[in-house]
Parts: sequence; structure tokens; C-alpha cells
Amino acid sequence: MKHKTALITGATSGIGLATARLFARNGVHLILCGRRTDRLKEIASEVGKHTQVHLLSFDVRNKNDVFELLGSLPHPFSEIDFLINNAGNAHGLDPIQDGNTEDWDAMLDINVKGLLYVSKAILPKMIERGTGHIINIGSTAGKEVYPKGNVYCASKHAVDAINQGMRLDLNGTGIKVGAINPGLVATEFSEVRFKGNTSRAENVYKGFTPLQAEDIAEVIWFAITRPPHVNIADLTVMCLDQASSTIVNKRQE
Repeated sequence: MKHKTALITGATSGIGLATARLFARNGVHLILCGRRTDRLKEIASEVGKHTQVHLLSFDVRNKNDVFELLGSLPHPFSEIDFLINNAGNAHGLDPIQDGNTEDWDAMLDINVKGLLYVSKAILPKMIERGTGHIINIGSTAGKEVYPKGNVYCASKHAVDAINQGMRLDLNGTGIKVGAINPGLVATEFSEVRFKGNTSRAENVYKGFTPLQAEDIAEVIWFAITRPPHVNIADLTVMCLDQASSTIVNKRQE
């Protein structure tokens, strides 16, 4: 029986890393993508004990690298069963009038255009084979807008729209398309958003129990292991204490 192969973007930390570990334990062959080459090698030495691993170090916003590297995958990894579009980021938390345009570019280029580039590079072979499964990692920020979230929320609303459009356009091809939309997950997300300000980042998750990256990895695994006729089209996941992006039950510590 042919082993399944998954390509995971943003695999060096957080949800991508947790998903890689879970997939590896279940024998899925992995193509791990990220910008931090040293970190990719460390992860490969870990998960490589359970499965075959191929590493690709590139930035999803670099269109030429995406198409060149994904268009020349070695034979054992050239047929991708699962594409996990996980790479994404938030930069800054500012009123729109004070926003940094470089932050805007990074969020739109990675969260939206990067997802599109990777999907376009992978889809032709999936369509040719008549099978495949794409999981787009969205966010509760793609379902609502919160103060100072402006462009980040816009980028995740775009992911929501792309997920829906992709599912419509690929209907009848045999390819499943779905989105997982997490709420607050304790990862490097806030540290990146606040540009290395660890105390500010840690404060985001104080006073309640947030989701862990492993929680979302398990949801992704559930989605891809459904029977052939079942497609998890759009799923939002929040921790018990989160009711919305701005309403979180925080207890005094």
C-alpha cells in the first residue's frame, strides 16, 4: 500500500510542527517547508525516526522559489496527498491610521499570496490524479474583525473566501478542500506579532487555558481521516474560555 505524503508549510513551529509530529507518528511521509533551515534540519532528525522526510527551505511569498522547488520534487515525494497551508503571520497591532505598511505587505504576501502560490503549484498533479486534500489554516480573525486587527483580519477573511472559492472551483475533481479556523493558540504567534516582545506576548495567554498547537494538529488529523465521501469544509475551534476575539474569560492569577 502506498504511503500517504503531506506537504506542510510553516512547519518549523506551532501548528505546523505539531502537525508534522502527529503525521510522522502515523507514518505519513512529510515535505516540511519553512524559512529557518537549521530548525527544519532539527525537526527532520526528530520526525525522521518515524517516517521519510524531505525539506524545503523557502519563503512562501517568493513566487519563483515556490514554483521552482515544488515543481521539482524528487519522485518519492512528488505525489502529494495532503497540502496543509499553514504558513501565516500577524505583524503589529495598530489602528489602521498608524499601521506599518511593511507589516501590511508581510501579512498579505504570506497569508494570502503565499497560500495561493503554494496551492497553484500543487493543484495540477492533484487534479491529474483525481485525488487530494487541501487544509487551509484560517483563523477566528477570518470570521470577525477586532480593534487594531484590521489588515490581519482582512488577510484571514481572504483565506476564508479563497477556501470557499477553491472548494467551488474544484468540485467534481475528487479533491477535498476545507479550512480549520483556530482561536487563541499558545504558539510563537504573539511573539511574532509583537516583534519579540516576550512579556507582551506571554500576557496574551495569561489567566486562562488557551488552545495548544497539538489540539489543532489533532483536528487536522481528524479532518483528513474521514471517509472518502466526507469533507470538513469549514471548522472553527476555540478554547472554552474564548467566546470571541475580544471576549475571553481571564481569571486573576
